[in-house]
Amino acid sequence: MRSVPASARAYILAALLCAVACVLPALRQDVPGGWRAVGLLAGLYAVCELPARCRYLGSSVPAAAGSFFPVLLAAAFLLPPAQAALVAVPGALLGRVDLRPTGVRRIWRAAQLTLATWSAAQVYLLLGGEHVLRAPDFPQALLTAAGGALAFCLAVTALDGGILATAERLPLRTAWRGPALRSLVPHLVHGLAGLMMAVLWASPYGPLSALFVLLPMYISCWIFAQYHRERAAHQATIRALVQAVDLKDKYTRGHSERVGRASALIARELDMDEERLEMLRFAGILHDVGKLGVPTRVLRKDGPLTPDERRVIELHPEYGHEMVRGIGFLGEARAAILHHHERLDGSGYPYGLTGRQIPEFARVVAVADAFDAMTSTRSYRRARPVPAALAELRRCAGTQFDPQMVRALARALERHGWETAVTSDEPGPPGARTPRAGIPPQPAVVPARRRGNRTPGGGV
Repeated sequence: MRSVPASARAYILAALLCAVACVLPALRQDVPGGWRAVGLLAGLYAVCELPARCRYLGSSVPAAAGSFFPVLLAAAFLLPPAQAALVAVPGALLGRVDLRPTGVRRIWRAAQLTLATWSAAQVYLLLGGEHVLRAPDFPQALLTAAGGALAFCLAVTALDGGILATAERLPLRTAWRGPALRSLVPHLVHGLAGLMMAVLWASPYGPLSALFVLLPMYISCWIFAQYHRERAAHQATIRALVQAVDLKDKYTRGHSERVGRASALIARELDMDEERLEMLRFAGILHDVGKLGVPTRVLRKDGPLTPDERRVIELHPEYGHEMVRGIGFLGEARAAILHHHERLDGSGYPYGLTGRQIPEFARVVAVADAFDAMTSTRSYRRARPVPAALAELRRCAGTQFDPQMVRALARALERHGWETAVTSDEPGPPGARTPRAGIPPQPAVVPARRRGNRTPGGGV
């Protein structure tokens, strides 16, 4: 508890006291069948949360927050507010917590879900939900369920925002606005599932029939969790490869990540769908992975490259392509790794492709690679200002670079700006934020020395 700031401790205590005040009336209520329903729903919610804590099942069950909120919303639609609020307590206290202090986090989670369920039940009653389940009316049922789910969503996000503001010192506007917008649609879907559970629960088929609503929800959550685990594994694979390249070539440390970011900016301007955009970002990040096959003495050579050394370095796209050939999820990114040094006029390498023979991903990465190389300070030369780098790209458009990709990058930078950086281990001028690409540049600095015959982008 000592690691929790005093303001956050006070906030958690206040939420806990409010939660206790919300459930106390349940001790004085006598609703026919109410306590049986409380026990069944609380047990169901706890059973749903428990598998994520099992060491043997934890990696194969959905543990995302909100996976089983339909149970809580069904309680809000079936029970008086005080009794509905009690349903959240056992599952919240028994659920999985990954970060410390676990005890404080469980207490906070129980208080938060108690208050959210109580709020949902109160709004549901205010909208006339008390009679909806007795004589179901479709539009009225949807309206009341949506109101309850909205109240649940606002309570959860408002309480989360408060804890972020007190524990992590985030501005309230930042802590509240983003999570509320992201969680609105999922909570409305949970509200619909909760309404279906409540209708079946109150029907002649009884509580057992309500479990059939949870089954598709559980399966969809499991698929979603599997997707995120697979995506995390992909990211870990790429991160390991990039770290290996950065360790080997100290002159371009951080370059790969920025090329991935610039490639994604171009992709958005080209209206690529999210799946292709992600693949293009991977292509930008991994474009230089083939340097792992180039001798370190050649990569780190300070003087001009000999013809033989240059030929060795020019093999890195083919090395990279061979390294990632078996990584199926990279898709089109593999072609970009192989062809990102091709030029439109056929003077590039490794195969001297021309124009549209060069894959689209490779044409994007070529522009992003050159741009970051020009705008990054390295030990052997100073960075160019962003407008000067764009001017150089435009000058080489049509011969070295695809003009469409150059224009897309210019539009993206006009909107988002660019963070220039030092990419070598040696001292250099600090990176500077260029908020808009159209701002007049500082006077250009002529490079003090070069590491061989470089392209206009500064890459090999």
